[in-house]
Amino acid sequence: MQQLLLKHQLRWKTWLVLLIGLLFMANHVFAEQPDGMKAIPNWSLLWGIPTDKIEDIMASPRENQWMTIESGAEMPDKPDKVSTAWVRIQLPKQLPKDYGMYIDRIYAQHLSVYIGGRLLNEVKFDFPTDQQRSLFPLSAEDAGGIVYLKLQTSMERLGIQSDIVIDHYSTLTRTFIFRDLQNIILGFAFLFIAVIMLICSFYLKKIGRATWISLSLIILTLGTIFLTYSPFLYANFTRFGVVFLDIFDISLAVLLPALTYFFEKIFDNGRFKWVRWFRKFQIMYSTFCVVLILFNQLNDYQFIGAYHLFTVTLLGAIMIIQFITIIGLSIFFVIKGNREAVIFSSGFAIFALMGMFDLILYYANNQKYQFFLWKFGVVGFIIALIVILGRRFAINQEQMSNYSKELEFYNHQLQLSEKMEMISSLAASVAHEVRNPLQVTRGFLQLVAARTDDKNREYMSIAIEELDRASVIITDFLTFAKPQLDEIVELNVSKEISQIEGIIVPLATLNGGRITVSVPADLHIYGNSSKLKQILINIIKNSIEAFQVDGQINIWAYKKNEEVFIHIKDNGEGIEPIQLAKLGEPYYSTKTKGTGLGLMVTFRLIEIMKGNIEFKSQKYAGTEVIMRFPYVIVN
Repeated sequence: MQQLLLKHQLRWKTWLVLLIGLLFMANHVFAEQPDGMKAIPNWSLLWGIPTDKIEDIMASPRENQWMTIESGAEMPDKPDKVSTAWVRIQLPKQLPKDYGMYIDRIYAQHLSVYIGGRLLNEVKFDFPTDQQRSLFPLSAEDAGGIVYLKLQTSMERLGIQSDIVIDHYSTLTRTFIFRDLQNIILGFAFLFIAVIMLICSFYLKKIGRATWISLSLIILTLGTIFLTYSPFLYANFTRFGVVFLDIFDISLAVLLPALTYFFEKIFDNGRFKWVRWFRKFQIMYSTFCVVLILFNQLNDYQFIGAYHLFTVTLLGAIMIIQFITIIGLSIFFVIKGNREAVIFSSGFAIFALMGMFDLILYYANNQKYQFFLWKFGVVGFIIALIVILGRRFAINQEQMSNYSKELEFYNHQLQLSEKMEMISSLAASVAHEVRNPLQVTRGFLQLVAARTDDKNREYMSIAIEELDRASVIITDFLTFAKPQLDEIVELNVSKEISQIEGIIVPLATLNGGRITVSVPADLHIYGNSSKLKQILINIIKNSIEAFQVDGQINIWAYKKNEEVFIHIKDNGEGIEPIQLAKLGEPYYSTKTKGTGLGLMVTFRLIEIMKGNIEFKSQKYAGTEVIMRFPYVIVN
């Protein structure tokens, strides 16, 4: 699963790097346009009326009413109740072949271009959008002539807010096309990423699907906004201008509550109820705006005043409140040490910083600079959101992995507990009844063996050994069935181990091994002396039985974190990892004749002494047993 997440993260990083590379490439292409374009030094402006015709303007010059506008100068504001303006442009005396004229920013809904009295181009917006750009060819015959532009609008802005340039038509065409290339690349890239994310959302679990879909909607609506923000679409696909405009407004209405919802799910998570109320208000208001947009369109924009009030003025105020809220809460969570808030704030800061640079350049260039850097700010902000979501998924995956491990552990403990409960019941009901007949049978076998010949005496001896082995098993059963410690006292670990050295050292020597003990004299625990000795003897005996050539057992103990650690390590044949996981289970043993009850009893005794036991082993390298008991302070 971690490898799968890593692949997804690399894939997202690849797409984001490719996206940023395309944007820089588009900016580079645009920047590489020849800067030899010739700007018309000045042109004339005349406020008119809608019924004015080109013939009237040409026949009656009205020179005293024309205003001369110098290139680079700010155009005068449109007078009240004026909806028409005429622009007169004097062409140079000489024009090379294949020249053209390009105007980057024209504020008008209806644009008509005339040369020599003939209509050369006409663009009409039947929807509330007034930003246009115009490109039209000029011939050598047009040299010294006059170009007239008729601008009409029902909106607030009217006029030309850029230089009027002439150059080779092919050069101007590249400028005209590349002018909006960044918006188109960015828009389609965001749309592609959003669609892929929405498809992937079907394969996510319900717990993370809502956050994933909200981020997908943020990216989807931003991509749509970039595309429908571009004047290129309105100028070249005028018949679909109404659709583009409505899609832009609807995307903005969806973006705002989606952003609040994403922020709420990642950071707030129900902590502040007013954030949830604000998000619900945004959803209702956005729904109202969508209905108003569609209603206004069906009525041919007869309610344009109400449309602008709710979808521009009030929606802008709500956006300001939303951004202030998000920034304020981000700072609050950053102070609280939330790392995701730091990432979010960094992304938002990149967006704000790019927007600030755009504004500085805009005013430094006499308000003729075209905003561009804010797009990279949006990309940086989206990257921050994706990083936050990826980090949240990684955390959730880690939590799920830990939960699975805990569930597996508790399931194993439950199965072990059920087995032990079953054995306890069996031991308690059978052990006492079986031990008495065994002892009687053993006694009679001893009597018979004393009066029989040597051959039969050998058989009797084998039978008595097997009865003794059965008695040991029953004793283990009884120990397991009644694990209560008869007497709990303070025990000195060093003394307890030294008292069993007389048993275990000769046994190790007999099997060709040796034992070294290093236990401080000041380690004390609570427990039962006989049970602790039984635990130690069981474990050490297992180590002795695992001896190979030159067997060695090391026993040492120490105090750490208010616990006493006892280590018993051998260099025996070791245990396989699969076998290691099953140690302590009833009836499981790595020995040929083992019953599995010895370690089971050991585990149970350590448990009731509030201790813990852990095995570390490697095949043919030995086994290490680590026991931990609560440390007791001696007064």
